[in-house]
Amino acid sequence: MSDKLNIFAISGSLRSKSFNTSLLRAMQNIADATMSIDIATPKGIPVYDGDDEDASGVPQIVTELAEKIRAADGVIIATPEYNFSIPGGLKNANDWISRVKDQPFANKPIGIVGAAAGPLGTARSQYQLRQNLVGLSALTMSKPEVFVGSAHSKFADDGSLTDEETGKFLKLWLDAFDAWVRRGF
Repeated sequence: MSDKLNIFAISGSLRSKSFNTSLLRAMQNIADATMSIDIATPKGIPVYDGDDEDASGVPQIVTELAEKIRAADGVIIATPEYNFSIPGGLKNANDWISRVKDQPFANKPIGIVGAAAGPLGTARSQYQLRQNLVGLSALTMSKPEVFVGSAHSKFADDGSLTDEETGKFLKLWLDAFDAWVRRGF
């Protein structure tokens, strides 16, 4: 691991004006010079079907995502909450990634964050995502947790973070994640 951490971030939302993608962009802007954050979404990943996998193998878009996860020092996943749960696109991406040889999430330091319009943020989906990542042998940071509630009041129309307190907390979280990734597993 070099002095500069290579962090790969996945926004579980496909929306162009996603609060979760905006949250990750805010983290890019807040991160110290010792951390770079590259952001992607599961957009374009086909729905998992074992028959398709048998016929055609793992899609190239999934193997590329797996390679980015594998190459990263750590991964941040920003999950929305849809109907008290993980969004289908994010779960589908994890299902496909579980089919990749040399599991890229295995022993990978992971941080989970989320933003939503509701007052609880994404607490329920984050806990379900943690359970899902156990099955992929990921090393998920337990605390601190980021549940950005009332996100519509914390981000501008252009997606920029406007809430100073949220920004301060994100900086503390990034510092904790930096230490989590660097601790070596």
